[in-house]
Amino acid sequence: MGFRPCIDIHNGQVKQIVGGSLSDNGSSGKSSADENFVASQDAGFYGTLYKKYNLKGGHIILLNPVNTKEYEADVAQAKLALAAYPGGLQIGGGMNSENAKAFLEYGASHIIVTSYVFSNGCINFENLKKMVRAVGKEHLVLDLSCRKRDGAYYIVTDRWQKFTNEVVTKELMEQLAAYCSEFLVHAVDVEGKASGIEGELAGVLGAWGKIPITYAGGISTLEDIQLLQRLGCDKLDYTIGSALDIFGGNLPFEQIVNI
Repeated sequence: MGFRPCIDIHNGQVKQIVGGSLSDNGSSGKSSADENFVASQDAGFYGTLYKKYNLKGGHIILLNPVNTKEYEADVAQAKLALAAYPGGLQIGGGMNSENAKAFLEYGASHIIVTSYVFSNGCINFENLKKMVRAVGKEHLVLDLSCRKRDGAYYIVTDRWQKFTNEVVTKELMEQLAAYCSEFLVHAVDVEGKASGIEGELAGVLGAWGKIPITYAGGISTLEDIQLLQRLGCDKLDYTIGSALDIFGGNLPFEQIVNI
């Protein structure tokens, strides 16, 4: 179990948002969200910071729709972070078999994919296999970010706005692990709220735990980390965003990296 840092980029700025609040504004590329924090520094600042502390496996998430000027602004910021910390950060948001390799060349260690693989409500195995061919299983992270509905955790796509028919279960993770090296799971309903973790989800993830899994969502105290460790059977890495002092929160970044 270990800490993994993050850089979320929205409308060309490093931000921390409430995950469930993200929405697209019609034909405009600019999307809106409830913001917890907007950084005065660029993404390169955070890439340099994470490199300084030798924090591996953090993720960059691009939060605007592809083929918009806002997405291109997100990419420009991401390139600053990847240049500052080549090989130290993963990247997701708008990834597909055609553009993914370029992000590896920019310096990403792994490509994180959701919507391209979970399309039209289910797993698109053709696209999944295309991603494996494009970047290699060893560079692929599948994003199983999810929201709870009818007592189950359903994978959500399109920047967490659309429910799929796929439920996060041990059986699903077993099936998908043949195609990737890691899973990333945002508990979207608590993402950005610093209101505590989704304990039931942590239990599902930790009960399987056969490949690296990073949990994100709701962590705001050291007690939350301890609870995640217990419920996740000490198998889950974790991300903290809005609660960290580097993103306007109260948890000291240096304390977390030295746990």
